[in-house]
Amino acid sequence: MDANSLQADYRMWLRFQRQEQLVREHRAAVQKLAETGAMASRVTEAYRSMADRAAKEGASYRTLFQRQRDDGDNLACEGWLFVRRVLAEGGTTRIRATLFETFTLEEGDIQPSADSPKKVTLDIYDELLVSKSMKLGCRADRQDDARDTRFITFLDSVRGDLHQYL
Repeated sequence: MDANSLQADYRMWLRFQRQEQLVREHRAAVQKLAETGAMASRVTEAYRSMADRAAKEGASYRTLFQRQRDDGDNLACEGWLFVRRVLAEGGTTRIRATLFETFTLEEGDIQPSADSPKKVTLDIYDELLVSKSMKLGCRADRQDDARDTRFITFLDSVRGDLHQYL
């Protein structure tokens, strides 16, 4: 095996390691959100806070989400969400944001650039969680691309350097 092939295999292994880490982190965050019983109204207020800080400081927030692949598998992806506005109308809450993807299994690590931002619309809604007992939970899914679901956005992971690419 030549050195180039060996390095390519190592980089691929690192990419799969990162993918597995994101899958575990996303699963734990979804479970924690379900255990806290967070309702859509509470999550909406968190997104309002993010939109306010984005407008004032240019803040973007780390987000994990699931993307359904063509083979039906759901894999965790990572990105940064710049929340533009929160719209609540007729019982529906929508988040208008810009997504900077920073990791997918297919692409590996993705560096932000002027070409990378995607405008997204998320729907926030309550869902009934049925396992050992019935609980009410909350979920945020992408409205304009049904393949991207279960967005988890972290209030404690913030960066302010992405507004230059908007």
